[in-house]
Amino acid sequence: MPVLAGRRRAVVIAPIAMILILSMAVPVTAAADPPGLARFMNAIARVESGGRYTARNPVSGAFGRYQIMPPSWQAWASQFLGSADAPRTAANQERVARAKMASLYRWLGTWRRVAYWWLTGSSQTSSWSSSATAYVARVMRHYDVGSDGGSSKPAPIKRFPDASASIGYAGPWASAGYGGYVGGTVRYSGQAGASATFTFSGDRIQWYGPIGPTRGQARVSIDGVVVKVVNLHASSFHARSLVFAKDWAGVGTHTLKVEVIGTRGHPLVAIDELIVGR
Repeated sequence: MPVLAGRRRAVVIAPIAMILILSMAVPVTAAADPPGLARFMNAIARVESGGRYTARNPVSGAFGRYQIMPPSWQAWASQFLGSADAPRTAANQERVARAKMASLYRWLGTWRRVAYWWLTGSSQTSSWSSSATAYVARVMRHYDVGSDGGSSKPAPIKRFPDASASIGYAGPWASAGYGGYVGGTVRYSGQAGASATFTFSGDRIQWYGPIGPTRGQARVSIDGVVVKVVNLHASSFHARSLVFAKDWAGVGTHTLKVEVIGTRGHPLVAIDELIVGR
């Protein structure tokens, strides 16, 4: 039973005092849902419980599709449902998990860090245990290929590594090798104005790349319109992070452009892989 193994690890990783951290609420905002929220929820559910609303871990007491600990359920149900005693129905589990994961994403900035927090209750960005790292990797694999619903059938995707001929690079870009990168390399630049352009047909696009102390900002455009300035700067290095994602209601042809801003002191922007849905 996947849920039992996963939560036993959580008990080993986190001290008893972590239960108090798990019960702390992140302030709710009225912002729109983060990109990929439904797919991330489905990925967590598949790893935690196999998607079962009635799953229960007899060791930790975690319950339901998302294996929420009892003290956390009381705190989050009070925050998001208005009552700490709200029943753990399937609908209530979905409402609580959706609101909590959305607020965590706004706080932590990446789904990878949210997955780590979901297991451990910690926001640390480095020195993750091997079991926590493996847990996050499993969640993100489900996220990469998963759908927005509860079906176990993965949504079709196409992967384009940094060296793909489909990605057009303008300006000075170089290649760097590291075992944590897809295919062992990334394409990177620190020159302001250097750009990478990618035209695709699909219903979602994901850009994966490294984050860390030497990384800077990039301007992201979709179909000629700037939609976001992505900040890749972090206190510690992570080889593979989801740094940008966008979904559409249906399949269409779109163009993604990543433009290096040239952040002073830490200008580097890198592309590890682009993933297209459908």
